[in-house]
Amino acid sequence: MRFFRLTILAVVVVGATGLGVGWYQAGSAAGPEITITSPDQFLGRSGSLLASVKAPSAVVTAVATLQQNGQTARVASYADDGSSPHEVTLSGALGKGAQPALVSGPATLVVTASRQVFFGLRTAESTVTRELQVRLDPPRIAVVSLHHFINLGGAEFAVLRATPEDAAAGIRVGEVEYPAYPGAAVGLSDPALRVAFFALKHDQDLNVRMVAYATDLAGNDVTTPLEHQPINKKFLQSKIPIDQRFLDRVVPAIASNTPGLTIDTGSPEGLLKGFLAINGDLRKRNGDTITALAASSRPKMLWTEAFAQMGNSQVESRFADRRTYYFEDQEIDRQVHLGFDLASVQQAPVRASNAGVVVFADFLGIYGNCVIVDHGLGVQSLYAHLSSIEVKVGDAVTKGQDLGRTGATGLAGGDHLHFTVLLQGVPVNPVEWWDAHWLQDRVWRKIKQAGGGAR
Repeated sequence: MRFFRLTILAVVVVGATGLGVGWYQAGSAAGPEITITSPDQFLGRSGSLLASVKAPSAVVTAVATLQQNGQTARVASYADDGSSPHEVTLSGALGKGAQPALVSGPATLVVTASRQVFFGLRTAESTVTRELQVRLDPPRIAVVSLHHFINLGGAEFAVLRATPEDAAAGIRVGEVEYPAYPGAAVGLSDPALRVAFFALKHDQDLNVRMVAYATDLAGNDVTTPLEHQPINKKFLQSKIPIDQRFLDRVVPAIASNTPGLTIDTGSPEGLLKGFLAINGDLRKRNGDTITALAASSRPKMLWTEAFAQMGNSQVESRFADRRTYYFEDQEIDRQVHLGFDLASVQQAPVRASNAGVVVFADFLGIYGNCVIVDHGLGVQSLYAHLSSIEVKVGDAVTKGQDLGRTGATGLAGGDHLHFTVLLQGVPVNPVEWWDAHWLQDRVWRKIKQAGGGAR
């Protein structure tokens, strides 16, 4: 009996010791993983908190506070309601409206969270802080240039004054933003001056709202109206008949050169269905690729004179023609042609319309073999349906330098050059850019009036 009692006592002692060790070790367990997504470095008049709390066991509590000048304001909190989640999201409003005592200057965001440990008998806590700079004074923006006349489907140019220096600025046309570049890009010495090309897209409302904007690093955004005169343009309506021979030639070629595009090329029905996919979905994908290239535009004007139309060429189709496609006298599709089709002799030389840097030189779906040249400040030119390409990405080209030869690759009915000008990836009417008088009045004059050199 005595031995039995000693055994029980030993078990109790060992168990108590184990519990004590476990309790002690639980006190040093790591708390939840806390990740603050926003804000990053700056906080403006309005903003939001987004933070995640993750743990291998149930999250018990999570609290976010904003501390400044000895004052603490709670932003968001969580307390376990019995659901015992292993992941919690904290979100809440930040800024002057949510925290009235907030002032410009440094502040600290603090997120503290705890999780269950040791069978829920203890909790482990962790804290993450983020130092913020509060900016409550909004940036400033003004339009310096005068007389902005813009054609539907066309482009314009503006000189802006924006502060502080690290604020982003530009022109907003409806929901489309055209970023401005430092005035130094065109020879302006005032560091507050910015320059921006912008467009009135061919399918936008003629009276769409246009403003100059400035947004600082804290997210404070201000706008001012852009005085302008929109000019309506009528675009041609055209009928495009296609036949089986056309489908046989273009659809398999495009499919074989486009990874991820699956088309049944073994039947007339499959070819027609493939054409519709190419003319619709692939056209949009190609447009997204072109738009993405705008991000690589140099922050400097790489050209000093008007753009050049392809030499000895005849215009076969104009910008923004509304095309209706017919197959066997039945309407099958409608699209807008966003460029100029220029024809000369077969495999005619295709030359750079102006100085710039090649940012694309490859096969591009409906455009076939395609070259895109960046001219700086968001301006790029596109050359499509080439039979051959003679440049590569990164090549600096001069006006008139050979880029390749005309052809009928992609969605082309015959040998020609599809040419367009892009503004932040938005196709605009090339006719304006071929016109030295337009550039003198819309661009060079405004630069000169803002303090730049004459051209």
